[in-house]
Amino acid sequence: MSEAPAPLRTDDKAAAYGDLEKRLRSVVAGETSAVARYATAACMIAETFAPRFFWTGFYLVDPDKPDELVIGPYQGSLGCLRIPFGKGVCGTAAQRGESVLVEDVHAFPGHIACDIRSRSEIVVPVFDADGVLRGVLDIDSEQVGAFDETDKAGLEAVCAALLTAP
Repeated sequence: MSEAPAPLRTDDKAAAYGDLEKRLRSVVAGETSAVARYATAACMIAETFAPRFFWTGFYLVDPDKPDELVIGPYQGSLGCLRIPFGKGVCGTAAQRGESVLVEDVHAFPGHIACDIRSRSEIVVPVFDADGVLRGVLDIDSEQVGAFDETDKAGLEAVCAALLTAP
């Protein structure tokens, strides 16, 4: 395992999220493909926060199985292909329709270990313009306690930026 990167100060992290949201809105403005918007967001988040985040991506609600998430665009190692609602951190966030921040994944009941390096995780629901859940943004870190309320607020704003097109 590599040495942990120095943590960003809260004000620096908030500024980084603000800049990321602004850049993402600019890049995806007018893009009608949700997959293109999600792929772009996954790439931009991963690049902005590397190496702090080692897995950044989306699980999408499967239209054929609306109680399951299926892997979508991501950056990182191999992810789980499917996650039922209510299972693991992603399925819990999807079922609740709210962000879930987990300081230590080993303490989260029912955590799904898609990659054994995961030590902390944050999952943010992604809604369409009508408020329908379309998926979740999942981010993992090799460090325990890597995410906080600044990350939650910043990532929720980033996910809201994905609504810039139909």
